Amino acid sequence: MEENQNKIKSFTDLMAWKAGHELVILIYRITKSFLKDEVFGLTSKMRRCVISITSNIAEGFSR
Repeated sequence: MEENQNKIKSFTDLMAWKAGHELVILIYRITKSFLKDEVFGLTSKMRRCVISITSNIAEGFSR
């Protein structure tokens, strides 16, 4: 019976996705305090990069 409880039904059940999501939240929190001059530079690049982690995990899961 425990086997059914441990089945992965969604990409959000994956430990890698959960860790990536925590990283997304952390990066958004950190970059919020960056200088406004960096919004279209470093801030944007960091946010896009970290979002791609969870996006790629979700895309790979659906295949």
